[in-house]
Amino acid sequence: PLPPSIITPAMESITAAADALGLPVWGLLPVALVAAAALVFILDFLSFVVLKPFKSPPVISTTPVFGGMLQFLKGPIGLMNNAFPKYGEVFTVPVFHKRITFLIGPKVSEHFFKAKDSEMSQKEVYEFNVPTFGKGVVFDVDHVTRAEQFRFFAESLKSNRLRMYVGMMVKEAEDFFSKWDDEGEIDLLDTLSELIVLTASRCLLGREIRETLFSEVKTLVHDLDKGMVPLSVFFPYAPIEAHRKRDAARKNLAAIFDKVIVARRESGASEPDVLQTFIDARYKDGSRLTNDQVLGMLIAVLFAGQHTSSITSTWTGLLSIANKDTCMPVLEAEQRKIMAKHGGLIDFDILAEMDELHFSIKEALRMHPPLIMLLRQCHVPFKVTTTTGKEYVVPKGHIVATSPAYSHRLDGVFKDADQYKPERFHEPAEDKAAFASFIGFGGGRHGCMGETFAYMQIKTIWSVLLRNFEFDLVGKLPEPDYEGMVVGPKHPCTVRYKRRKL
Repeated sequence: PLPPSIITPAMESITAAADALGLPVWGLLPVALVAAAALVFILDFLSFVVLKPFKSPPVISTTPVFGGMLQFLKGPIGLMNNAFPKYGEVFTVPVFHKRITFLIGPKVSEHFFKAKDSEMSQKEVYEFNVPTFGKGVVFDVDHVTRAEQFRFFAESLKSNRLRMYVGMMVKEAEDFFSKWDDEGEIDLLDTLSELIVLTASRCLLGREIRETLFSEVKTLVHDLDKGMVPLSVFFPYAPIEAHRKRDAARKNLAAIFDKVIVARRESGASEPDVLQTFIDARYKDGSRLTNDQVLGMLIAVLFAGQHTSSITSTWTGLLSIANKDTCMPVLEAEQRKIMAKHGGLIDFDILAEMDELHFSIKEALRMHPPLIMLLRQCHVPFKVTTTTGKEYVVPKGHIVATSPAYSHRLDGVFKDADQYKPERFHEPAEDKAAFASFIGFGGGRHGCMGETFAYMQIKTIWSVLLRNFEFDLVGKLPEPDYEGMVVGPKHPCTVRYKRRKL
């Protein structure tokens, strides 16, 4: 406790201030709060205008303290649409006490993708995933441990394993589409999302889950997924209903997978899936993942691929059907050529021959990347030079962001950037003109390790569809839904199909 020699003079000063204002002592509380708020506003204003570090990027004009947060929550695309014409490729957005510096376009993004983890790291900006993924994995470990865990991911995605996964993908797709009527209408996003979950459960989560526990696990994964809302990015442990359901689902999933993993370990069984890879994985010191950490790694893989694949496969279909006169003949001709060579077979090597389908998927991803922002934490200040020659120094402590969705639509990067043109990736491909022109799968040190898996999965789906159905768009091409954490097309995504053999 403070001594009377300090308390007594302080109380006398407070009483004197109250008397001078004609207020009771308790009446000073609102005055103090207003004064404190005013001081916060002034300090915040000074921090990004007057006291801004030398040569740091321009800060967007906004209301101090919460203005940047409100603009950010309204949607990053709208924020960038407003800021880019005024400030150019590099600008800073104040969000409460944090600063987010945007790097828009390949010219200014190189360091973002090439920097070492000690210079620019993912951990701090993606820690909001920890309640979902779990403790001891991915964003809850240091750089060295995470590098070893990424080695486990890489092991599960080697070409010999991908060849096995393609067989599972083909079986799931053929079984799924065999249940369709001869003609009808479907919501493409809902339909392909359902198929992607089936495929993911077989290739990633394992035979036991797919064959006996699929319905239960699907419901729990849905609750886990819905537990990641915009508020989660800033307050991942906020006591809201979505988070309570998330935490309960995570606990129940842990109990289910613990039984599966224990059964495999005790029986010595070995299955050709990602779950088995993580069960068998060993760190350099010989230790292995706990059962809960195996689940955490699986959830990380599932979340990295499930939405992105279902969204990109949907956009591939919607855009190809919307441009039916120019795109569909090319895709169908390629399938005819491959079928003349290989018959009805689809495997890893045959999928690798489908260049036109590959370019169609890539162009859909260019126009509509599911992840509209990529983030890093800056640990070492770095210099960036814009296309107009302006130089800035991004300060230590800033969150650094780049946007595939915005950068991919810059006319200086891609010609006719708002038009769906898969042929732009024919040689000489437009994305080869500059490093980080196409960042649909990230790039540099942290490029997506699941890129080949994703292409194989989407190619499998559309190979089966192109060979067995023709399509028409019902209504207009949907707009992107920028309100979601992962951006897909707005509902409805209705297409009409009719069964036929190519």
